[in-house]
Amino acid sequence: MDKTINPEMIKQHSTVSSVQKRTIIAGLLGLLFVFLFLLVSIGLGAVWISPSVVVDSLISFQHGNIEHQLIREVRIPRALTAALVGAALAVAGALMQGLTRNPLADPSIIGITHGSGLAIAISLAFVSSGSYWNLLLWSFAGSAIGASFVFIFSLISKDRISPVTLTLAGAALSTLFSALSTGIALYFQVSQDLSFWFAGGLSGTKWLHVMILFPAVILGVILSLSISRSLTILSMGEEVATGLGQSLQKVRWIGIITVVLLSGVAVSIAGAIGFIGLVIPHIIRLLLGSSYQVVIPLSAVAGALLLVLADIGARMINPPFETPVSAITALVGVPFFLYLSRKKRGYL
Repeated sequence: MDKTINPEMIKQHSTVSSVQKRTIIAGLLGLLFVFLFLLVSIGLGAVWISPSVVVDSLISFQHGNIEHQLIREVRIPRALTAALVGAALAVAGALMQGLTRNPLADPSIIGITHGSGLAIAISLAFVSSGSYWNLLLWSFAGSAIGASFVFIFSLISKDRISPVTLTLAGAALSTLFSALSTGIALYFQVSQDLSFWFAGGLSGTKWLHVMILFPAVILGVILSLSISRSLTILSMGEEVATGLGQSLQKVRWIGIITVVLLSGVAVSIAGAIGFIGLVIPHIIRLLLGSSYQVVIPLSAVAGALLLVLADIGARMINPPFETPVSAITALVGVPFFLYLSRKKRGYL
């Protein structure tokens, strides 16, 4: 029996172990930063609350303490909502980039977010009930319609893997949905409510939003991880994926449902917050490689961190007034989008 050790196998095993170690370290550091900035976010507001009081409210809550009540009922739900929405949008962006093999794919760029906006405009204009559950259902419906148009176009187009073609189609869909929602809002005099939603923000979030987001994000991440290996293989080409026994239809359907779930619940709560799903997956790929088994969980962590930081920035720029958080993410996302759109080749 040949017991010769192959140097190439040792090198490959060493490389894999190195990537796993870096992934674990990056994930733990990311979670640590998320926790630290969650504490900062909870302390910020019209009234500054010191970290010691924040920690004290978590350990020994006192019902008669106004600061403890403010932390428990207002600050903590907002901070957790920011983290969960950021994670949802980042994972949805990573999935869309993998499914379409388009490095420019993002729920806010190729029609999904604006599809949700159109549905909410219709809801505000024609449905008397303005409850949150009603808006959530309409947001999901709009996201599903937007996602369906995008993926149907990607399937029937001759050059469906072309980033430029799909991005242009998505931009056209976004413009159409935006124009229709604006027209409906103006005609039925609900433009103020719709403008508030389009601005994107986390003020007014409650524990109800956290309870809706948490299971949705956990389920979305689990579904995403279940097809992560297939997405990595798909990035090599459809022919290669089919040759390796991957069921592309199954992967696409699971991916589409997950994107609709994550983007629908996120935009229904926080509004049209863009570019997180575009920027975060690329940063993870640049640092740790293109395996979706790494990209998806670390995108969730990094997306949570980015939106928590953006929410902190939105409150610090012009206190006591809030800057729309979508403007903060756009400041990061637009230059990155222009940079990617000029590159001849993506990272997929």
